[in-house]
Amino acid sequence: MSKAEETTLNFNYDEEDNKKKKGKKEKSKLTVFDILEPIVAALLVITVIFTLFFRIVNVSGPSMMPTLNNGDKIIISARGYEPEIGDIVVLSTSSESKKTIVKRIIALEGDKVDINFTTGIVTVNGVEEEYAEELTLQQFDIAFPITVPEGCVFVLGDNRSDSLDSRSTEIGCVDERYIIGKVIFGISPFGKVE
Repeated sequence: MSKAEETTLNFNYDEEDNKKKKGKKEKSKLTVFDILEPIVAALLVITVIFTLFFRIVNVSGPSMMPTLNNGDKIIISARGYEPEIGDIVVLSTSSESKKTIVKRIIALEGDKVDINFTTGIVTVNGVEEEYAEELTLQQFDIAFPITVPEGCVFVLGDNRSDSLDSRSTEIGCVDERYIIGKVIFGISPFGKVE
């Protein structure tokens, strides 16, 4: 190898070595913005998703025990929901009320609900309802049997002895427009809610 070729090779090698060192220096010059940018972007995406499609709600009170306990955090699906029997839903009690309650849908529009407060058995269209572990013995001011009006649902808490629900005129049959969303998951405690 000639002296000229050796010098050219050394020069090229030095150039590559300098580029590597510069690259390391540039990589080590991360700014706070470089670190925060992906975190802020992720938080914005999560916020949009939870604003448009899901909500996190705190359970208040014992009316859904043992399924849900006071203080549990739950995720509800708020978009495109069609009520179904057995769904646990979060709803407001009226258009003016900011108070929300968590209950289980027992019957849909047109269904006939009967509660025998002596035996504690709830029937929907003549079939015994199966969601509560205890008998339904507490009576409020609604006379049974009733037929659920159009566009409404009939809701009960799973803890029938400590639940203000569709047995009372204070709640009554709930207009479907007041359903905020269906409970789909529990955050605390973690797991599926049924």
